Amino acid sequence: MKDSEIVALYLSRSESALTESKKQYGRLIQHIIRNIIKNQLDAEECENDTYLSAWQSIPPNQPKSLKAYLAVIARNTACRKWEYLSAEKRNPEMLISLDELGDSIADDSAQDFTDDALKEVINSFLATLKKDQRRVFLLRYWRFCSVQEISQQTGFSKSKIESMLFRTRNKLKKYLTERGFTS
Repeated sequence: MKDSEIVALYLSRSESALTESKKQYGRLIQHIIRNIIKNQLDAEECENDTYLSAWQSIPPNQPKSLKAYLAVIARNTACRKWEYLSAEKRNPEMLISLDELGDSIADDSAQDFTDDALKEVINSFLATLKKDQRRVFLLRYWRFCSVQEISQQTGFSKSKIESMLFRTRNKLKKYLTERGFTS
């Protein structure tokens, strides 16, 4: 079933929209959530919350890409759940990923920019990357995959992935500096 057909089911408030969403994108949603939330029960709860959020937000929203829309909801839901659960314990892969990326984008001396402005400049940066670089970058910093998982998915060696990530972070830092986001 096409995204537009599933969105039409949401718009008509047909419960089959949830079934079709899960059938079409369930594996992707589970993958995104499980890279953030390691506990099976919590991950299942996040997946259900993802479909509920989609149900509650369509309408008024009418996403052009249901896949991207659901992926963002899943990631945000899992991140909120992780924050709730991580008062004492931490997901080391997520912390490592955020630490790596934080060195490229964190700068207290930079001007205050809105999240939308930062999102826009990062999206434009991603558009400048080659397909493989973009994929590795997103797997690491959007889906919080380990270097080993990225290696399995891409067929690249661990050292190649680490090198690609290092270079891409440096490019991102330079890109953000040129646009006034860091100094």
